[in-house]
This record gives sequence, structure tokens and C-alpha cells, in this order.
Amino acid sequence: MTIRMTVARVLFILLAVCALGWAPARAAAPAREVVQLNRAWTFTLGDPAGAAASGPVDKGWEQIHLPHSFSLPYFLGPDFYTGYGWYRKNLQVEPSWRGKRLSLEFDGVFQEAEIYVNGAMAGRHVGGYTGFTVDITPYARAGANTIAVRVNNVWNARVAPRAGEHVFSGGIYRDVRLVVTDPVHVAWYGTFVTTPEVSAERASLRLQTEIENHAAEGKTVVLVSKVFGPGGKLVTHARTERAVAAGATTVFEQRPPEVSKPSLWGPGNPVMYRLESSVMVDGRVVDSYSTPFGIRSIKWTADKGFFLNGKHVYLLGANVHQDHAGWGDAVSHAGMRRDVRMIKDAGFNFIRGSHYPHSPAFSRAADELGMLFWSEAPFWGIGGFGPDGNWMASAYPPAPEDRPGFEQSVLAQTAEMIRIHRNHPSIIAWSNGNEHFFSAPESMDALRVFVKRQVEFMRGQDPTRPAAVGGAQRGGIDHLGDIAGYNGDGATLYLKPAHASMVSEYGSTIADRPGKYEPGWGDLPGTPDQKGSAQRYPWRYPWRSGEAIWAGFDHGTIAAVEFGRMGMIDYYRIPKRQYYWYRNEYAHIPPPAWPAPGEAHQLSLTADKTAIAGTQGHDDVQLLVTVRDKTGLAISNSPDVTLSIESGPGEFPTGRSITFKHGSRIEIRDGLAAIEFRSYHAGKTVIRATSPGLKDALIEVTTEGPDRYVEGQSQVARARAIVDYPPAAKPSAAAMAKNVVVNRPSKASSSAGGHAPSLANDGDAATYWRAGEAGEATWSVDLENIYEVRGVEFSPHAAADVAFTIEASLDRVQWRQVGAGAGARASHALAMSGAAVKARFMRVRFAAAPAGTAASLDEFRVLAVPSGE
Repeated sequence: MTIRMTVARVLFILLAVCALGWAPARAAAPAREVVQLNRAWTFTLGDPAGAAASGPVDKGWEQIHLPHSFSLPYFLGPDFYTGYGWYRKNLQVEPSWRGKRLSLEFDGVFQEAEIYVNGAMAGRHVGGYTGFTVDITPYARAGANTIAVRVNNVWNARVAPRAGEHVFSGGIYRDVRLVVTDPVHVAWYGTFVTTPEVSAERASLRLQTEIENHAAEGKTVVLVSKVFGPGGKLVTHARTERAVAAGATTVFEQRPPEVSKPSLWGPGNPVMYRLESSVMVDGRVVDSYSTPFGIRSIKWTADKGFFLNGKHVYLLGANVHQDHAGWGDAVSHAGMRRDVRMIKDAGFNFIRGSHYPHSPAFSRAADELGMLFWSEAPFWGIGGFGPDGNWMASAYPPAPEDRPGFEQSVLAQTAEMIRIHRNHPSIIAWSNGNEHFFSAPESMDALRVFVKRQVEFMRGQDPTRPAAVGGAQRGGIDHLGDIAGYNGDGATLYLKPAHASMVSEYGSTIADRPGKYEPGWGDLPGTPDQKGSAQRYPWRYPWRSGEAIWAGFDHGTIAAVEFGRMGMIDYYRIPKRQYYWYRNEYAHIPPPAWPAPGEAHQLSLTADKTAIAGTQGHDDVQLLVTVRDKTGLAISNSPDVTLSIESGPGEFPTGRSITFKHGSRIEIRDGLAAIEFRSYHAGKTVIRATSPGLKDALIEVTTEGPDRYVEGQSQVARARAIVDYPPAAKPSAAAMAKNVVVNRPSKASSSAGGHAPSLANDGDAATYWRAGEAGEATWSVDLENIYEVRGVEFSPHAAADVAFTIEASLDRVQWRQVGAGAGARASHALAMSGAAVKARFMRVRFAAAPAGTAASLDEFRVLAVPSGE
């Protein structure tokens, strides 16, 4: 037979095979496909009709990428856009996905999202800080599809949070992806790895895996679970076979052989293990799912503090909000990782995620860098709350008809938080919220009942971690959980409580960069039974688990611009001098030389790295501009500086350029300016820093990955200006002038037994503060915010006239007299004449009382509204 005849016969056979519907074997498709969807969306503010439909209805919308915020760019300030916004994206569905399940997974949308596929609503989610999944299989078709997401951040009386000292900008501000699976697959975040027994010699594992069956008939499913340790070594495995009914979800529980001599996770040894789950049906692998986890043990005690892997650890931590300069809440994975790294590099070992669940990428960074983490549910309050209508309302609903819906919202988001983050070894406690005692007096009894219910719910969702009550220094709620987190003066009021505890907030130093080279201990040194102690840190009792400074970073807030400047690190992620004090104290790294004024000659432009990995917005670089003299020495002069993209892809939050001006919203201070730069196209970017009269600086950043940038063809970001949005549905100043001192931290020069300072601002006229010593006396209160004080009311509790002076201050150093007088039991009312007084602290100074009497106060009330800028 000739070679020509042989080739002909082979071709004939192949044609025949194809005609019968067969085809040559090809490489098997992956059991699970994950397609990142952060690139190439369109967006518009408002709520246009027909925005969900297929077709070119988004003509003229802005071309954007995720993560994204309604209020982009955002550079501090109390106001932000409130309302609706629409996002649209074209999605290509491959023919090979026929018969598969298609799910959209969102890591965070604030705060209500409606998801449409080809004009049909596929799902809805309410809650701004937790991820969710939407099954779009019934609505998708092979080829081109239109995904549309309607988002709103409108305040809702029945959705948590109802209040909080942050900003609440809307948007798809975390990642989105498409997940393609077989009808039989591991559920969304469907694995739960726990370690019931842990020692240096061995560790037992309990694996719980949820398997969903969306097939039309029941299936016999085999789950093979393999655990890999450091270096990819297989350390244990398990195999389980079970029937899963059609439309059902079945939990496979496995207890594989123990892991011998495990590498225990901790801040000094952040070693991760990996569970690989293979789901098999009829001998074929239909799904593969990977779960990173760590092996470690935790224990919180009321008398000896916190233990990790059997060893005592005192928690030295910082509170961390999620937002960054310019980008607001829409932060990259790299930005979150830098935040964790900066706190760790200063010698801290703990982060409190204030006051809502953070991104899965943040928890992952804490795992991989070795930081202990407190994850918090979005149920918190703000002092000086007013009527319903915005995020300065009562934390718990005063209206009974709103309570069932609100409680369900809290529990739903709590469950999602725990499900999403439960495999992260860094998380050592679930917190139910923060300072929910800032609620209407008529709702406090119902609030306490609900807190008990929420704590029990948390224990049921995850029995392996304790349930904390955050910001528990008021309202009789500190004993309702496994751990109490005391903020501010709670550190001095609750000494050796009957339950595990820590100082969840201390400090609150308001400072613009550079600030002072000193710690911000706040109320900690005022611990009553430790005054005069020779110990360096006498408040670090054996029973106290730790302390967390407020705050790690400056952050946006509805309260006032100044109130957001309490971080050790500014909004641009440039450290203040306070940060360097802590780094010197804890990490033993001496501070750098402080820049001084000089003759500006040139700029330098540096970056934390010069390569961006991928084009999905997960990575970015932080750029730092430094003003220098002729010799190259950094100086504190702060001229205007502009960063511009000369060529290549990428964007700043303001578009293709950004200008820093001292004293503006986009700041340069102390000779330094910084911003995060990101790119959604691959290629080389050239960025130039310029300032009038100074020598320029250049830097090149390379973005690696697909989606090549083509000059003149690829989409580039448009210029984005800062918008001063009108206040979102805020009541008038007169309506908002409420008493803002109830349950605020108060102090006095002395106190008689049973008459503590807090009894003068507890909202109860039947209780009162009384000085414990004869002579002059002082009573003061921290408003914990910057307010415009419009009036003061108070009632002395004295048997004879005692002269008094009322004063206000922003810093407890410089005081301004706002009133004076004398009185016995008569109530006094003082209205501010002319402009309102801006203050954070208020005090009453009493002259010496007549013999046999003492200065005292029934109630002290400050009528105020939150300060603007």
C-alpha cells in the first residue's frame, strides 16, 4: 500500500467519524473556570429608564473599570453622592459552557444591588460590605450577553448600618467574577476547615464541604479532599461517597488522619496549608475547589488574656477603615496588602477591621503577612445621632415596625461575613458591631435583647471563634458576648471584668501630617488604680488581652474632615511622626531624619514597585513625590506638584493627571505627596512629576498581562474633578441641634463615692456627679467629634450657689470661655451668641464650694450639630 493511499484512508476515516457526530479527543476543559470581570464596564449616575435592556442603551455613559465608587474621586469630606447608579458590561458566553452553571460572584456592592442579564432580573442583594453570588444560568445564552447592575446607596431604616462614623458611597467597589461549574459542585464559599485539636506534635482536622446538585436527577458523589502543607507536600487526605438528591445541598463531613508536626500559623510564622477538594461523579472530576487555611489554636480568657497556640500574646493593634485617598472605598488588593504591611512593619500584631466586614483580599493579606484580625459586623452607631433619614440616626431602630427587618439585615450580613472569612487563620474573633449603644433611649431594652440573639447566632455560625461585642463601654452590653471591646474611657471604667476583654479603641489624636513624634495613649494613662505606677505601661494588666489605637489611617467620615485625621498614617498612606514613634518603640527601628525648610530645586518620583501584575485592577503601585534641594536632600517645602501620564496606559483617581496643592483637598505636605496608580491595559507607562521652577522627575511603570495598550486606540480615563455633593437628605441645622453628650467619655477632678463623672451625662436626671474633694472642681466631656455647639444646658446639684465657667476646646490645650454664672439647683440654658462655637471638648470649672457642699451636676447637655469642613 502506498503512502498516498494510506493518507487518503486516514482522511476518509476522520471525515466519517465527524459525520457520525464524533470528534478527535481534545484536552479536557477545567472542572471549574473563573473569569475575572473587573475590566471594561460602562457607568452612569442616576436611574435612567431602560438601563437594564440589551442593546446600546449605554451610549454616552462613562467607560470605567472595577473597583469603582460613585463618588470617584474622593479626598475626605463629610458629603458624597447619594442615589442610584447603573453599571453595564458585555459578557461573552462560550459554547463550551452549555450545560454548565454560570454564577456571578460579587465581593462587595454598596449597598443594594439588582442584577439583570439580558434585561431580566437574575438576583438582588442588600448589604454593602459582604459578598454574594447570583446564578445567571437561566438568563444567559451562548455568545453576547448584557450584564446590568442597578446600585443604590440610599439610607434605609431597615438595613444595617443605620449609622456610623465613616462615608457610605455607593458602587461596585470590590471584585466581580464569573464562575463556571458543573451542575454538581462545591457551593459558594462552601468549605469550612477547623482544627479541633492543635499542638506542636499533631493537629486534627474537621472538613465540612457543601455540595450542590443542580442536575435534574440525584447523583452519587465522591468527594476527595487532599491537604497540602508547606512546599506543596501532601500531608493528609480523605475520601467520602454520598448520594446528593436533585436540587439539594449536602454537607460532607470528613475527619482525615491527623497532620503530624504541623507548622503552626502565627505572626512570626504565617504558614498556610491548602485544601484541594475534588468532586467526582461517575468516575469523572466535575469540580475542583481550593481552600487556603492555617493550623493554629486561640483562647481568650477573662483572667490571663489572649493565647495563640498555647502561648500568651498581648494584642498591640490598630483600627483600620478600608478607604484610600482618591479611590475612596474602591481599593486594589495591593492597596489592602500595603495597609496590612505598614501596620505590621511598625511592630503591631493586630488589626481591628472597623466597623464592617473587609474584603476577602484584606483577610488574605492578614493571613499571608501574619497579622491577627478582628472581623466586625456592620452594626454601629454615632454619637449625637438625630432623627431617621441618614447615617446619623439611632443605631437600633426607634420605630418598632422597622426592627424585624433591621435585625434580619444584621443577621444576614453577619452570616455572610462568617461564611466568606471563616477559613482565614488571622481572624481570632467575630465582633457583632461597634457602639450600638448610640441608640434612642426607648430602644435600648430591645437592643440588648437583640445583641444577645446576635451573639448566639454568631456562635452557631462558627463555634470555633468567640463572639465579641465591640464598643461596649455604655448601655449595659459588655457582658452579653464572649469578649468585650471597650473604646475610649472604657479602658478606665471597666477594671477586671468577668469576661475576656480588650481596649478596642484608644488615642483619637487629631493631627495633620507630619504631626508630633509622640504616642497617642488617650485615656489609657488615666487608669484609676495605676496612677503613680512605676511600670512603663501600667494599663497592660495580666487579664487584659490587648489594645488597638484609633486609628491606623486617616479616613473619610460624615462627621467632619478633622475627625477623619486621627490616623498614625495619613489618607495618602504617608506616615505621620506618631507612626514612627510606635515603630521605634515596637519594631525598634529609629525614625528617619525629619525634613526641614530649604531651597527647593528638584523633585524625585519613586514607587513601591514599578510593575503591575495583571489588568483586572487587583494590583497597583503607590507613587511618592519628594521635594528636594540641589544636593538631593529631602526638604519640607510644599510647592504645587503635578503628576501626568506622558504615554502608555493607566490612571489616577482624577484621570490622566493629578495636581497636589498645599491646603487643598488634594494635599502636598511636609515636602511629600503620594497617590495610587493603576492600569487596566498591559504596556509601559511614563509618568512625569512637574512643579514650576523645579527640575522634573520621571518614572516608568510596566503593566504585565493581556489586553495590550495601543496608543491612540485603547480607551483612556477621562478627567475627573472633585464634586462637592450636597448633603444627602440631612435635616436642617435647627432640627439636628441635638444633645450630643449622652454616654460620651467624661472626667472630673474628683468624684464622691457613687457619683461618677458619667452620671452627669447619662441622660438620667435622677443620677448626678459630685466632686469628692472640697475646693475648686472641674468636670469635662469628650464629644468624640467636631461639633458646632449651639447651646448648653445643665443643672447643678448643689445646696448653695457655686460660681461656674463653661469652656470649649478643640484640643484640650486651648480653651475658650463660652459662658459663666452661679447657681444652685436651678437649671441653666446658654445659647451661643453669634456664630456657633466649634468644639470637641466641653468643661465646667467650679469655684470653691461653700463649707459642707461640693460642686455637682445633675445633667450636662450640649446642643450641637456635626461640623462641616
